[in-house]
Amino acid sequence: MEKKLSRKQILVVASTLFGMFFGAGNLIFPVHLGQLAGSNALAATIGFIVTAVTIPILGVAAIGSTHSDGLQELSSKVSRGYGYFFTCLLYLTIGPFFAIPRCATTSFTVGISALVPGANQNVILLFFSVMFFAVVLAFSLKPKGITTWIGRIINPVFLVFLGILVVAAMIHPGSSVSAVEPVSDYTSGAFFNGFIEGYGTMDAIAGLAFGIVVVDIIRSMGVQKDMDIARGVLRSGIYTGLLMALIYVLTIVMGAQSRGLFAVSENGGIALAQISNHYLGAVGSVVLALTITFACLKTAIGLVTSCSETFVKMFPGKLSYNAWVYCITGFSLLVSNVGLSKIISYSIPALMFIYPLAITLIILALTGRFFDHDGCVYRWVTGFALFAAIFDMLKTLPAGIQNALSLDKVTALAAKVLPLFNIGLGWLVPSVIGFVIGIIIHISRKKA
Repeated sequence: MEKKLSRKQILVVASTLFGMFFGAGNLIFPVHLGQLAGSNALAATIGFIVTAVTIPILGVAAIGSTHSDGLQELSSKVSRGYGYFFTCLLYLTIGPFFAIPRCATTSFTVGISALVPGANQNVILLFFSVMFFAVVLAFSLKPKGITTWIGRIINPVFLVFLGILVVAAMIHPGSSVSAVEPVSDYTSGAFFNGFIEGYGTMDAIAGLAFGIVVVDIIRSMGVQKDMDIARGVLRSGIYTGLLMALIYVLTIVMGAQSRGLFAVSENGGIALAQISNHYLGAVGSVVLALTITFACLKTAIGLVTSCSETFVKMFPGKLSYNAWVYCITGFSLLVSNVGLSKIISYSIPALMFIYPLAITLIILALTGRFFDHDGCVYRWVTGFALFAAIFDMLKTLPAGIQNALSLDKVTALAAKVLPLFNIGLGWLVPSVIGFVIGIIIHISRKKA
């Protein structure tokens, strides 16, 4: 008799998936979005939820529904070489280059730094990051315990701390959302700005990475039939998505209401610190520090585990799982000490390049049965998306690099040629064109 997941097991898997997804960036970006969007928060929230909830869950579902043994197998539908290229690029982005170091640095900047003002921040950051990654290392070396520690212990603690902060802010709002004037680009095009803001969570690309982890967890529960695994992944993903969407809505509203108390902050981390200190005083700083630290810890553990398992499979016989864990945590420790601002500034161009490739791959994987997962369709869509994404990336490079490379003429030309380029979606129309070309070739081959 084939075993299927029980309701309780689905909730455990959903809790684990939520724990791996939801990190500090998932708190910082929606709060800041709320401050910027103001009365246009509804449209911005919908756009944000598309890239920060819907696409990430679809990414997990793409791995489960295609029965792929991880991202490399799925992306190899484009070509074998592209499978290696895209998988390495994605895991390095959500791994030691950006996301994992950002976990530690965000925890420090938003939570710990506010508790020790005026001290030698660099020294304290070094000490904190060493302790942070020591904990991450300990849990990552025992991946079989990830369901217990993330799903059943760290998640509830994190949600309690976050709930205290949100409830306190909702009881006495600084202003009504409708009374807050939108700022900057959010005065018009709030949906598209919210859509791009969701990139910062990195969850869409993380969904492709976490998919195989969730599949393995479900298999460890005794489910072996591919169809039952796919259904379990999808049902767990729905529960996770609903919880994430609820938290995003609450934190966006909290951010918008805070405009009645504070000016627009430089980033969501500062906004969170201001909100917690206003409503909870000194206790608020402690609550915020604990909330951020727990959120980042559980995300970092999931990322280190996923990256290590993937690189072991990609490069068999090179390094063991434990060796990869040590390498990734050690490199992440070094990067985390360059500071949060630099990590964010250099991650934005990388995300503008990789997100179009991830989104198109997810859509192709989920719709592939309609064109027999023909590699021709994958290649045409990916080729067009990749070409356009290069210009989206160049547009968001730091100003110093753009000036040194004289990229203003290049981006100006791209703005004329690529529809939606000015709102960060220059890849969208080329991808659709690539899909049409690929489908035409596919149909013509079948007729022949």
